Amino acid sequence: MEDNNIDIKNAISGVLVVDKPVGFTSHDIVQIVRKGTGIRRAGHTGTLDPRASGVLVILIGPAVRLSEYVSASDKRYQAIIRLGQTTDTYDGDGRVTGTSPVHVSEEQFESTLKEFVGEIEQVPPPYSAIKVKGQRAYDLARDGEDVELAPRKIQVYNLDLLEWAPPEAVIDVYCSSGTYVRSLANDLGERLGCGAYLVGLRRTKSGRFTLRDAVQMRKLKEAFDAGNWYQYLIPAAEALSDWPAVELDADQMDAIRHGHRVPAGEGATGMARGISQQGELVALLELDPDSQEWQPKKVFFQ
Repeated sequence: MEDNNIDIKNAISGVLVVDKPVGFTSHDIVQIVRKGTGIRRAGHTGTLDPRASGVLVILIGPAVRLSEYVSASDKRYQAIIRLGQTTDTYDGDGRVTGTSPVHVSEEQFESTLKEFVGEIEQVPPPYSAIKVKGQRAYDLARDGEDVELAPRKIQVYNLDLLEWAPPEAVIDVYCSSGTYVRSLANDLGERLGCGAYLVGLRRTKSGRFTLRDAVQMRKLKEAFDAGNWYQYLIPAAEALSDWPAVELDADQMDAIRHGHRVPAGEGATGMARGISQQGELVALLELDPDSQEWQPKKVFFQ
């Protein structure tokens, strides 16, 4: 009986979308999920700072192999920005490094906000997890070292002012993966001439998953205790539901399993999900435009 349970656990693959509370690291949530499910193979697809809350996507079992694709998905946030001060961490945890009077109108704020929409270069915060010469930037910064990080190109698709209550403003941020909202707040304050930092952050969307898909930690812990946490598990195939789906018959599944290509239909492009006739994720496929065949990139069953 015990061996059967192990086999079942090894076969489980899918997505848990957690509404991460403030005060927990993303790794904390992964550890809670590992302990609650009894499945060691689990990982998140994009760090949320301890001060931030909201959508944290956790892949379980073989679905962890989707991480590089799911991690690259676009994100959406609600951010609270406070004008008039700067901090060394660009958020409320840091040391105040400057104070200025705030003479900014709502119209001026909105106008300046729009200047950050599009493809922009952004310098990550010195207190970030980016590695510099093998060390985390935040470790170097805490040791008093000057941390110089290279700017990165990011995409900011949309910025909307949701609430204007100076010296604070609430904005909606729709951006590419790799965007630091802390840096956005700091850069916005610099452009306005009064300084600014991030005081609150809630991720409302990560890839195709939103807060509607997310389960609160309290409910998830109750489900772990009751043994019915499977009700919150989302099929792995849905993690990339914005990708085209290619339904594979039994012969094609056998070919894919052995690394062989299968013919692509007319109009096929780029990457696609190979799906069984039962709707399960079989493989990630990449089109070879010369032969018009699907080449398996990752196979999820043997």
